[in-house]
Amino acid sequence: MTKQRSLQHIYHLADERNWKSIQSDGLLSATKLFEQANLHEWIRCHRTENIQLHNGAVIRDQKPMPPSALARCLADGLTPADWYAQLNRRIFFWIDLERLNRQRLACKTPQYIMTIDANSLLKSYAGRAAVTPFNTGNARRVPARRGLASFVPYNMWVNSGWESEAIALATKPRSLNHKPVELTIIDAVPDIFNFVIDFRRVECDEQLVF
Repeated sequence: MTKQRSLQHIYHLADERNWKSIQSDGLLSATKLFEQANLHEWIRCHRTENIQLHNGAVIRDQKPMPPSALARCLADGLTPADWYAQLNRRIFFWIDLERLNRQRLACKTPQYIMTIDANSLLKSYAGRAAVTPFNTGNARRVPARRGLASFVPYNMWVNSGWESEAIALATKPRSLNHKPVELTIIDAVPDIFNFVIDFRRVECDEQLVF
């Protein structure tokens, strides 16, 4: 019998400068934000620093995945520009509090942490949702081999785990107990506050503890 998998709580970390935009428009992917700002050239480029848009919102840097490091771990004939474009079209949620806090400690400005009911969110967005088995925004140290199959459609993961990733990338199948690292949703979640069960502002040296 196929083991059914599910998620409960997931987390989104947002720069304080983006909070006004999130309250107004919900969560938008970097691609959507660049399109709104008429900065299409950034969709396929590596960001060495944060980019602040005309409305004050900030799009984070991509320092952990420089093109030279990324090129060594890409499959499917993808280029670094292809990978940046793939990430930019997605909204990212952490599943693990430890990883959330690790990213938060790397931020130099106050942040908002949103705790989200994953079951409710996925009832509306499962068709645009995928899970990943590693941090897709990091290509340092010993980076995982990656390609389009690294984004496993949520409903496929629920039913067959990481099987599709292993087949597509010709890699060793991951353990059935291997937990997802990220949940991603393509494009936008304009009604994100329908699924938020808690949000709080945290200072630069503050960690989230439940």
